[in-house]
Amino acid sequence: MTSQPIPLNLLPDSATIAIDGSLSLGGCSVGELAEQYGTPLFIYDEDHIRERCRQAVAAFGFDRVIYASKAFLCSALARLVSEEGLLLDVASGGELFVVLNSGVSASRCVLHGNNKSSDELEMAITAGVRHIVVDSFDEIGRLEVLRERGLPAPQLMIRVTPGVEAHTHEFIATGQDDSKFGFNLANGDAAKAIARIKKNGCGKLIGVHCHIGSSVFAVDSFAKAAAVMATFAEPYGLEELTLGGGLGVAYTEGEQAPTITEWGSVLLDACQALGVQAKVSVEPGRAIVASSAITVYRVGTV
Repeated sequence: MTSQPIPLNLLPDSATIAIDGSLSLGGCSVGELAEQYGTPLFIYDEDHIRERCRQAVAAFGFDRVIYASKAFLCSALARLVSEEGLLLDVASGGELFVVLNSGVSASRCVLHGNNKSSDELEMAITAGVRHIVVDSFDEIGRLEVLRERGLPAPQLMIRVTPGVEAHTHEFIATGQDDSKFGFNLANGDAAKAIARIKKNGCGKLIGVHCHIGSSVFAVDSFAKAAAVMATFAEPYGLEELTLGGGLGVAYTEGEQAPTITEWGSVLLDACQALGVQAKVSVEPGRAIVASSAITVYRVGTV
């Protein structure tokens, strides 16, 4: 029997390897797909994606899980995650355009990103996105100008850097005090941002958001962030608390990542222990789709 160079747990759920070493996904031969469509070829396991969506919704509830479009986006995927009860995180006008042209309502979209242009903000407000996650004082200024021009006041969250180390690679850690994303909690910027939004009326502040990093394996880091964020948000009486994800995914042999269910249990237990009254939303990040896909190449030259 041919040895298996890739452990099955790193492949999509439906992956099978035949005695001759050939790989199939969802009952389809990868070799035959490569012959039909050419290479390089991206192949996604739809049932795998739906199962991860359902695990997340089972843990947190309908419309309480936000899919990271940057992990993978096309029209079919936008429709799929929306059908399964997930909202979509879009970080540019281009991503919002793809979602809207897939037939998914703007009301199922959250606009993210740390460099939103005035045009992208206007596009999102005009389309009617669910809310905008504000990332900087510059962005507040752009929203103020749009409001002065007569655009409706959108629902807003502010992104807070909670000062929590995520135990991930330094290049993809985003929750520490020196992060380039969001409003720093320790130096008072987060409180100043809330005060400015409430004073100038550029939008209705509904909650606060944090994201501690990408590819995070230590679930206790999420619990620590939940404690910091809940403590900060509680005096403001805000309706929603988004404990952004970045849940790790196993990419190499020997890596063990928490399941979405395990991650959900840790977060929800932490919120219950803290007595959180706000509606809690999460962003599983790449964990919804990363292991659902393979890329097929053809060896041309050795």
